[in-house]
Amino acid sequence: MRFERLDLNLLVALDALLAECNVSAAGERLCLSQSAMSGTLNRLRDYFGDELLVSAGRHLVPTARARALVAPVREVLHQIKTTIATPPDFDAATCERDLTIMASDYVLTVLLAEALQVIAAAAPGLTFTVLPLDDKPQAQLERGRVDLLIGQEAAASENHPATLLFEDEYVVVGCAGNPRLRRPIDAERYYAMGHVVTEIGATRQPAFDERVLRQDARKRRVEVVAPSFAAVPALVVGTDRIATVQRRLAEQQARHLPLRILPLPVALPSLRLVAQWHKAGAQDAALRWVVDRVKAQAQALAPRDNASRVVQAAE
Repeated sequence: MRFERLDLNLLVALDALLAECNVSAAGERLCLSQSAMSGTLNRLRDYFGDELLVSAGRHLVPTARARALVAPVREVLHQIKTTIATPPDFDAATCERDLTIMASDYVLTVLLAEALQVIAAAAPGLTFTVLPLDDKPQAQLERGRVDLLIGQEAAASENHPATLLFEDEYVVVGCAGNPRLRRPIDAERYYAMGHVVTEIGATRQPAFDERVLRQDARKRRVEVVAPSFAAVPALVVGTDRIATVQRRLAEQQARHLPLRILPLPVALPSLRLVAQWHKAGAQDAALRWVVDRVKAQAQALAPRDNASRVVQAAE
């Protein structure tokens, strides 16, 4: 399809080039050779009358014209995906579509795994690609690489719609056999003990609890850095270490690991998890149906009840 001499298929290539600022990487994203992608870039330059990407040392940087095209091109492609490529009358039982969700392994463990089971029973034609949370999740949403982003409310973009899924709180977990955890610990002991923490993505971004606690003059003694939230509880077993873990994850892991769960002796705000999607997908019936199912599963999670859920140390 062409519109005023522009092959609309080239918009996909333009979006990839503007996102990657690298001809080879854009070609890999679209399964095209570097020479084919270079030819596509030349056609785009001819159409727009602009270089679009120019060399700066070993890198390519977008021109002012290219930067101005980023948002409109992504929005047009997203609109095509959600209006033309998606049937207007959504039928869960017959719809065939793949959706990409980005979420942490914590969300996957306590919510998404069960939610996808429920969705599979009602919509067998829907398939999902679940990507791990990286250090720039909002950029992935903006670029249209993910359909649904599940993360902290505090990190959500103000430019796109979102809905609250559930809240959680932090607790201390340690090995059930650790004699130092027979009683609830105070802040002094908390900071003195060895800790297991999580860092996220290739740039090793600190998790939410670490970012907040770094504001305290006291510093935790970090002995192990884990690559994921779900790995943390197992790393305290058989040791004197402790970890600060989301309560729902701690309780789930305690079903099959010898863990003791204690109240957190330092102040941390509650964790509010939201689902967010690109504003261009506001009319995407399939996506909204999935969001509604995930939210319903989130609301089915056990209610917060500190008195019954936090396992106190034995007297």
